[in-house]
Amino acid sequence: MGFRALRITERIFSPGRQSIAVKDSFDSTAVGRAPEPETFTSRKLIRPTLAANGTRTDAAQRTDNGERRERTNGGGKKTAPVEQTHAEDFYYQKQIQTKTPLVVVLRDGETVHGVIEWYDKACIKLTRDGKNNLLIYKKAIKYMYKESEGK
Repeated sequence: MGFRALRITERIFSPGRQSIAVKDSFDSTAVGRAPEPETFTSRKLIRPTLAANGTRTDAAQRTDNGERRERTNGGGKKTAPVEQTHAEDFYYQKQIQTKTPLVVVLRDGETVHGVIEWYDKACIKLTRDGKNNLLIYKKAIKYMYKESEGK
């Protein structure tokens, strides 16, 4: 099945002017079938890493023939673990919600009994029955445990 070019001629009329012949040639391009699957090449999405200044620092660079070399990242070194695991925050929130009675042992050996009311990055507030509430710096705490576990 072949395709042929179509030629269209029109006359455009405008008031007070002569008619203008407009010749529009439209060459129809035949739409063929897609290439056979064996002619396709493997395409990989490559997202280069950019340095802070916006320059490309692609670790796996291309060779002269267009193929990619393997990345070299120091012999397969693992990345360092994250510094903040939020385990401490999770523990404090759990103790606050359940209002667990705790024993806090300070670095100087003193023990304090109470329930954690709130905490922040540097200290905790301990509520005690019949005594003054305490604001204790976390650096001053040696360890803490639940009163029910009793050491």
